[in-house]
Amino acid sequence: MESHSSDVFRPAARVQARHRPLPLTARMKARQSSKIRELAEAIKSAGFLTLDEQAKALGLSRSTAWTIRKASHKASGLSASIINRMLAAPELPPFARTKILEYVEEKAAGLYGGSRSQRRKFAARLSIEKLPVCQETESTLVPEHNGITRASGERSWVIPEGPIRQ
Repeated sequence: MESHSSDVFRPAARVQARHRPLPLTARMKARQSSKIRELAEAIKSAGFLTLDEQAKALGLSRSTAWTIRKASHKASGLSASIINRMLAAPELPPFARTKILEYVEEKAAGLYGGSRSQRRKFAARLSIEKLPVCQETESTLVPEHNGITRASGERSWVIPEGPIRQ
């Protein structure tokens, strides 16, 4: 039996025809990984090149610093306790602080996923109110009521009100 050119399997044409955008959750996780990579780059650009130096600057263990360095954190991203430890680190560079606060703002706003309840719990566990306003950090966040307000007083996002159900 003779084969015609139309009967030939063409995988390249098939792949192009099925090109679909990533699902929303995959895009959210990619955005989250990208922000964690930005944090790692901020630490590196401040002159902390070795893993030991980066861990000390972040106020974290070597293994946690490695995870941030590789942007391979678990699906839920950086926890509030990890963020609190980083923000309390005395050697944390101002640009890294900015990246962490941007991450907090985006995570609490739901840009990385998570239910309202999860986002409220995340924000409630943050110790941001203990931080001084850093002059180099335009997006320094200060908790106010049930949301977070920029140091300038501008409301950046609000966590929906209501009781946290466990």
